[in-house]
Amino acid sequence: MIIAALQFCPSFLDVKANQQTLASYLEAVEADLVVLPELCTTGYFFHDAAQLHAVAEQHNGASMRFFRELAADRNMAIVAGFAERDGDAIYNSAATVFPDGRVEIYRKVHLFAEEKAIFTPGNLGFPVLRWGDRLRLGVMICYDWRFPEAARTLALKGAQLIAHPSNLVAAPRLWKPVMRTRAFENKVFTATANRNGEERRDDERLVFHGCSQIVAPNGTMLEEVDELYEGWLLADIDPSKADEKSFSQWNDIMADRRPDSYDL
Repeated sequence: MIIAALQFCPSFLDVKANQQTLASYLEAVEADLVVLPELCTTGYFFHDAAQLHAVAEQHNGASMRFFRELAADRNMAIVAGFAERDGDAIYNSAATVFPDGRVEIYRKVHLFAEEKAIFTPGNLGFPVLRWGDRLRLGVMICYDWRFPEAARTLALKGAQLIAHPSNLVAAPRLWKPVMRTRAFENKVFTATANRNGEERRDDERLVFHGCSQIVAPNGTMLEEVDELYEGWLLADIDPSKADEKSFSQWNDIMADRRPDSYDL
């Protein structure tokens, strides 16, 4: 299948403008599955909780209806980061929208920096989503990259591809080789869709470094772009390659695990 990751700069707090921008991108790409950045409908650098609450949506809100229509029209699956309202809680979430209208939610487990002051930690774990017999998909968001347990949990549950919507402010020299390692150590595909541009709050400034990438299960870089690029990166993958966990006649990266020795 063809997988794609989008790198662009969302308009802060302007959900309708971001929907229009995303519609233009999604109507132009030819892919089976696309990964959009973290909080791609709202932007990121909220001034306070009230500002976040004003743009947060339920999992069946306007943005999800927008993505469901596009997924059905383009016959593609879409992984999109958004601010999810559930009762009084607001989660930094990613929705996976399938062409048949099914929507599955991942809520960011590891909150970064001031996210802890306005978002609720994710409470759904790390589910693996099945798209018929085409793909087993895992999702993690941005700062989850620093935790090997996240990708390993998804791999142990059978994920073939890990979608990684991001608003990374860490230097690419730090996270890019780590995500290659996550692919290599678990023998899975990874697709990081990282936004670029900057946002300001009074005298504070956040710069998002782009450099999105798609990595093969052997750690090979399939596609990557620089910080200033805006648009799609695409890769033609065979998800079944991620089921091949052996790398010699003697060794299988999952079968060789020794959980009995990992007791803390």
